[in-house]
Amino acid sequence: MAYSYDDQNIFAKILRGEIPNNTVFENDYALAFRDLYPQAPDHVLVIPKGPYVCYDHFANAASDAEIVGFTRAIGEVCKILGVADDAGEGYRTIANSGEHGVQEVEHLHVHILAGRPLGRMLAKA
Repeated sequence: MAYSYDDQNIFAKILRGEIPNNTVFENDYALAFRDLYPQAPDHVLVIPKGPYVCYDHFANAASDAEIVGFTRAIGEVCKILGVADDAGEGYRTIANSGEHGVQEVEHLHVHILAGRPLGRMLAKA
């Protein structure tokens, strides 16, 4: 499947510094920032700095360094939020993809949600 990346999406603009954000963590491969419309007390988005549409695009096309750097960024954000160790009460990561996954911005982003009981991920069928 060919992926068409739109470099005018909001996350691309954030990466270029055209739109401000509330940065939580940044490394060479990823940027993590607080969601403007949080769905939990802690709601952070982690995005790769490369032009990847969704997780499978990233997993199949990113370099090993990008994959490691992005994954480590998620781990660092969990440490910063205090949910990564045994004392934490847990968290959820979500990466939506496509229409059925209700992806709103076609730039890979992982939501890290924490700070309250989150309930079931999906309603029982």
